Amino acid sequence: MNQLHLFLPCAAGVEELLVSEVFAITGLPPKAVYKQRGGVMVNGSWRAVLQLNLHCRLAQRVLVQLSYTEYRSEQDLYRAASDVAWEVWFTPRQSIKVEITAQHSPLNSLNFAALKIKDAVCDRFRDKANGVRPDVNTQWPDVRIYAHLTTDSCSLYIDTSGEPLFKRGWREDKGDAPLKETLAAAMIAASGWAAGTDDLLPLYDPCCGSGTIAIEAAQIACNIPAGSLRHFAFEKYVPFQPHVWAAIKEEALQAVVKPAPGQAALIYGSDVSHRMVDFAKRNAERAGVADVIEFRGGDALQRMPPIDVSLTGGGVMVLNPPYGERIEVGGVAGAARFGARELAHTEDGGEFFTQLASHWKKNFSGWSAWMLTPDLKLPGKMCLKESRRVPMWNGPIECRLFRFDMVAGKMDKDKATPPQA
Repeated sequence: MNQLHLFLPCAAGVEELLVSEVFAITGLPPKAVYKQRGGVMVNGSWRAVLQLNLHCRLAQRVLVQLSYTEYRSEQDLYRAASDVAWEVWFTPRQSIKVEITAQHSPLNSLNFAALKIKDAVCDRFRDKANGVRPDVNTQWPDVRIYAHLTTDSCSLYIDTSGEPLFKRGWREDKGDAPLKETLAAAMIAASGWAAGTDDLLPLYDPCCGSGTIAIEAAQIACNIPAGSLRHFAFEKYVPFQPHVWAAIKEEALQAVVKPAPGQAALIYGSDVSHRMVDFAKRNAERAGVADVIEFRGGDALQRMPPIDVSLTGGGVMVLNPPYGERIEVGGVAGAARFGARELAHTEDGGEFFTQLASHWKKNFSGWSAWMLTPDLKLPGKMCLKESRRVPMWNGPIECRLFRFDMVAGKMDKDKATPPQA
């Protein structure tokens, strides 16, 4: 268990950020962590598995690679799965589920391929456990087995996380099309806000919804582990040692920092829907950061800065405004949440973004704004020139995280710099 090959899948565009996070969590040497498309490979120990599940904010899961072989047919997959010592990881009393993904696989049916892998796992247990074999549970399995096929290779993984890591355990109240916690954390990481945690700038989300970005930022500021409120699949596995896990969690608990009594809030959120503000406050309570964040109601087009940043050297806005699919999902509720003006002028909210940029230019001098959007023409709509653009995917939606630096001045559409191609 000291020489494990791990794979941490993540959203496209987040790989480099995840590499840095893995180093910070595990302290592994540079050669032990390397980037791949859609994730990061890690050569680490069982202890690293526990640490990554507890602390990682950017990965979707922590998978242990147990096999890598070439294949041509489903029978090759059966043999590969039969050769894995599954009994080292779990017992036949536990239920399993096999999930399969593929890139250019020559096989006719991925469902049949998954069935052959499941048969191999069950047959191995039957031969070694006096005929006892694990049950299949497609909804709430104890053990998730993942197979990834390319044109000629098969990788088999066991999942140590259980439910995906974006399920932190605190977001019980949410609106339509909520932002995943892992993507919110990626936006914060890309902004560089938490790069120097000794002297954090004020952070503000003017379209906070149920509070995801603000709460993620507050937990980062307080050094609260992302997975401190949930359970993981590895807790049911054979290598699991409760006393080791308890020690890792206690060490993490001792590293938590909270603001002194009476200290002003550092993180702010507002939303035009007071219902969403109530959701955000309840979520912050469950996440243990209610005393770190100040939530208020208010239209993004009218809300003034929550703090004077002339004394702090600047402030950072991080937001995920509504667009396309999110507006369609929100419907009337979306209009109530984000302000009728945003949806009233144009289908893509162009007039809203123009007015928002004008409001920021007039009142938010000294702030930088990081906005996640699939609209590559957003800088033109806002009559602003972005200083950075970071490719990032929101599920199946290709997006850009734009940075705009607010400098006092009057908006002028005719003189606006066009966005980069």
